[in-house]
Amino acid sequence: MLNKIRIFLEAIKFEHTIFALPFALLSLLYAAQGFPSAQVAGWILVAMVSARTAAMAFNRIADRDIDALNPRTRTRALPAGLLTVQQMRAAMAVSVLVFLYAAWQLNWLCFALAPVALGVILGYSYSKRFTPLSHYWLGLSLGIAPSAVWIAVRGTLEPAPVWLTLGVTLWVAGFDILYSLQDEAFDRQHGLRSLPQTLGAVRAIRVSRLSHALCIAALVVGGIALGAGIWYYAGVAFAALMLTYEQSLVKPNDLSRLNIAFFTLNGYVSIGLFFFALLDRVF
Repeated sequence: MLNKIRIFLEAIKFEHTIFALPFALLSLLYAAQGFPSAQVAGWILVAMVSARTAAMAFNRIADRDIDALNPRTRTRALPAGLLTVQQMRAAMAVSVLVFLYAAWQLNWLCFALAPVALGVILGYSYSKRFTPLSHYWLGLSLGIAPSAVWIAVRGTLEPAPVWLTLGVTLWVAGFDILYSLQDEAFDRQHGLRSLPQTLGAVRAIRVSRLSHALCIAALVVGGIALGAGIWYYAGVAFAALMLTYEQSLVKPNDLSRLNIAFFTLNGYVSIGLFFFALLDRVF
């Protein structure tokens, strides 16, 4: 059983929760105007982890046949036979139920909007079959976290977290475009849609860079709407430096440093911005 759990956590890339969680915690700090109650923070954490687990499990189920054909993904748990579809479906169902219960524990608006959130994060798994803008759908799947947290804390949605949602959406889309460069030929061969497949590597990278530039602009406007202080903007400047460096690592004809750009630097972006936001609230 422990081995199956380990395989499942690896299959859903549980460690990648770090990409969205710091932005949710950032929104939590400003929505609560300080530090929220342990109960609210706890249910928000449960809701986020369970929602992401459900989305990743559903994605693995939906993409299992495609993953089996792609040399990069054929060793994943389902195509490799390490887990069964029934096991993945059971994990997804449990995660959905936990998410709905957590939303119910927070407030009525969270519970009412929970199916909408599930529709966004689960629907992404099929977006690559019909639109090259799937990167932005993925971005929104993570980007709704700051707005969702704001609703969880205040019971209403205001403009400030929407700017954070826009920033996260553009940030995720930008690095997902870069990550999809390695599947450009495969996507074209199997009729899957992505910006590299549609525009080619050179123009797709330009779109990625524009997305990251707009991300920084959205975070600046979000800081103004939040009434943030100097530490927050120091965090935005740090994020801008990390994204600039990330973009410099990826070339159309050289993807050798793609993993550093995708995993390491994006972790620095999210954790770094949250750290500076925490300093902003403390001081």
